[in-house]
Amino acid sequence: MSNDQVSGLYRRRIGEVLVTAISDGYIDAPYSVLQNISEEKAENILREDFRPTPPRISVNCYLIQYGDRIAIVDTGSGKTMGPTLGKMPGLLDELGVKTENIDTVLLTHMHPDHSNGLSTSEGKDVFTNAEVVIAERDVAHWHDDTAMAKANASQRVRYFQGARFQIAPYMNRLKTASGEVFPHVTAVDLSGHTPGHTGFLIESGGISLLIWGDICHVPDIQIRVPKVTMAFDTDPEAAIATRLKTFDMVSQDKILVAGMHLHFPGFSFVVKENDGYRLIPEGWAFNA
Repeated sequence: MSNDQVSGLYRRRIGEVLVTAISDGYIDAPYSVLQNISEEKAENILREDFRPTPPRISVNCYLIQYGDRIAIVDTGSGKTMGPTLGKMPGLLDELGVKTENIDTVLLTHMHPDHSNGLSTSEGKDVFTNAEVVIAERDVAHWHDDTAMAKANASQRVRYFQGARFQIAPYMNRLKTASGEVFPHVTAVDLSGHTPGHTGFLIESGGISLLIWGDICHVPDIQIRVPKVTMAFDTDPEAAIATRLKTFDMVSQDKILVAGMHLHFPGFSFVVKENDGYRLIPEGWAFNA
């Protein structure tokens, strides 16, 4: 019997739309990525919830299928970020989905764990027949030489130069993340984590799902303490404001959410609780 874990795939139907969560893997992050919280408090929260310490951050992508149309929300980390990541391409193969059959790539933003999978190491486009939907502000920011000059050496290479390399083969196939960007899918401005950070709201058959990208990275901590930010937030204060606004919206309207860093498969509800919030993962469904 194999000791390998079962495939990181999970289907969830939203009316006429089929959404498949795909686990690209995980990142074991140091406490130093967390801002506005002490290491001791962060560790206590994780231990109370029986979570790994330091934090283990899930990385998810989501496939959206409607009729003969196929979109993917974020493209994973490719093969450049270590052995615990880069699982998405193999899982697409398991689904029987070829990258050339994906007609739309919906990018929440350009950070390496979200957009590295756009291009090969030789700079070739992976999704040869897809248009890329992304906020213009995100593309402009990562191509801004003045902003890059203000970043540290690691950020210049990892974020600015990396984003330019990843998006280059698609520059003549970009579509602004505004309004309806795919059947039953609307772009939602969730800027803060990056200047053009975007969510995607799926609505069909009276059901709604918000794929909220990086509204939180360590849900066990940031759901409970929303003012905790990440070292790689472009605008930490804006990220906090957007997080609180989003938590209020989805909790009041009882909207199902999915996130790139929620524990796989990521489908959950948020409820208001005391001076914070609580995440309630949706029960596993045997049939999509």
